[in-house]
Amino acid sequence: MDNRPIGFFDSGLGGLTCIPHLVRELPEERVVYFGDTARTPYGSKTEATIRNFSLEIAGFLVENNVKMIVIACNTVSSVALFEISEKYPEIPVIGIIQPAADKIVKMCTACDRVGIIGTKATVRSGSYDKALLSLNGNFHFFSEACPVLVPLIEEGIIESDIMDLSIKYYLDGFIEKNEINVIVLGCTHYPLIRRNIEKLYPGLKIIDPSIEIISEIKKTLVEREMFAKGSGLLNTFYASDLSPHFLGMIDRIFEDTSVNVIFKNLEL
Repeated sequence: MDNRPIGFFDSGLGGLTCIPHLVRELPEERVVYFGDTARTPYGSKTEATIRNFSLEIAGFLVENNVKMIVIACNTVSSVALFEISEKYPEIPVIGIIQPAADKIVKMCTACDRVGIIGTKATVRSGSYDKALLSLNGNFHFFSEACPVLVPLIEEGIIESDIMDLSIKYYLDGFIEKNEINVIVLGCTHYPLIRRNIEKLYPGLKIIDPSIEIISEIKKTLVEREMFAKGSGLLNTFYASDLSPHFLGMIDRIFEDTSVNVIFKNLEL
């Protein structure tokens, strides 16, 4: 038994989309979450900057006595997973891309044409390509960077014509040209616009890595005998800029749950 919390972090509020799945699957576990809302989005930043920010936040989570670090961000998983794991070898560090790749390979067949959408940094890194090729998936896959979507989501511009037009700008040609029938939400912000995508492209199958990462967390808890039981801790959420959108998203996700929201400003 290990009642220490699980540490999650993301470039902003997107990683919050993982938490409801954790609560349903592992209700005894507690979370310390950090969203770097002051410096989001990460997807358009250099790899060196992303690594520096990520190591800084990982250090903050370690200081908060987490038993595991979950990188609830495709961009950081693409760029900084190795560096974080190397710096904190005593703590399991879980990225979101490998569990997603495992799901894609299990779900898709030679008939499927898979579209992976994400930030510029995620697509540029080729991390999904490498993970999928290592698993020998027998299907075609394609990637498309959608840089405007994260800033719109962070601003709360979701249920709007602006968001729908932005999605269509990136996906209309991408889906048609590549005959895509499966879309992978390769950014943890994107589950917040899943309904928009389903409305605009009703025939698509959608894979959400924010769900798939929970199986990897559970596997690690089993292997290391780290399950929590009756800890009495509250889920705690930090942000580098406690914006109304961040607070609103927590309220939306944890409508009937007691959570503790704390502001933490990281100094560079």
